[in-house]
Amino acid sequence: MHDGSRSKAINPSAYLALIEALTSVFWNKKTFAQYLRGMLKDHSELLARLDFEVTKRETSGQLVHVLRSNEARYLDVTVALMLDIAAMDTFPNLTSQVDGDAMVAKAGAAVAELRRWTTKQQAVIKEHEAHAAAIAQSAKEAQDGRQFAQSHDELKQRFLMLLSPTSNPHKRGIAFEGFINDLFALYDLEPRAAYNLDHEQIDGAFSFNTDHYVLEAKWWKEAIGRRELDVFKANIERKGKNTLGLYVSMSGYSSDALAVYSYSTPFITMDGVDFMAVLDQRIRLDDLLDRKKRHASQTGHCYLPASEVLSSSE
Repeated sequence: MHDGSRSKAINPSAYLALIEALTSVFWNKKTFAQYLRGMLKDHSELLARLDFEVTKRETSGQLVHVLRSNEARYLDVTVALMLDIAAMDTFPNLTSQVDGDAMVAKAGAAVAELRRWTTKQQAVIKEHEAHAAAIAQSAKEAQDGRQFAQSHDELKQRFLMLLSPTSNPHKRGIAFEGFINDLFALYDLEPRAAYNLDHEQIDGAFSFNTDHYVLEAKWWKEAIGRRELDVFKANIERKGKNTLGLYVSMSGYSSDALAVYSYSTPFITMDGVDFMAVLDQRIRLDDLLDRKKRHASQTGHCYLPASEVLSSSE
């Protein structure tokens, strides 16, 4: 920070606009707290002075009071907060609320007012913009990590509900397909829901590492046998030459089916144990798929359990 930075003070009205915007852009206090903890993760002394049990406006006021009282010390993080909030143009934490439209309008007005002040404060902003941008990016990555973990936990709970003895077997198949789509979407695998072709039902499709996969998912009481895998193989071979397959069976696979596809296979397989390894975050889904595909390419075997992948990496 330059010695002359004190002469380039932030206008008091900009601080007031920051309080209003911070209070307005989040509805849930938990999300509000997560955001501030991410933005201030390198300033534990600031977080220690905030009371997240009071209202969002009171917490925001506490923060701004400390930032203003120690402006020279916290100018970079103040600018980071202002720039990050001023750049917001959507408010996902508000849209799902009962009065979502009114809340979004209020948040938009508060952000616009803060943006007006950041525009006026160009002398301060320019001097601290690079460092502020680094702070904001670091906070975004931390927030993305928390959201990813939270989504994982929610998907795990959905999966455990499907495993429950009280789960309706007739509805479980459709729910399972939806679960798979959401899990694959979390990993940016571009899942496509079930669709129909002439004389053929496809449970789904996705893309991974430039390859296109067709998906078959079964939740049967008995293990999947050779006949089912033969049908799946024929379906894959009718697609383009870069098309591969993923067969998902919650009941596993018969020994004769795995024996047939242990030397040459156009598909890989997953089972319930694989899903639990992913949902417990012992291995990432994309890493597991990558290891399964490499194993199939190198050995011709369609089956590689997650437990074997994990034991080999220990």
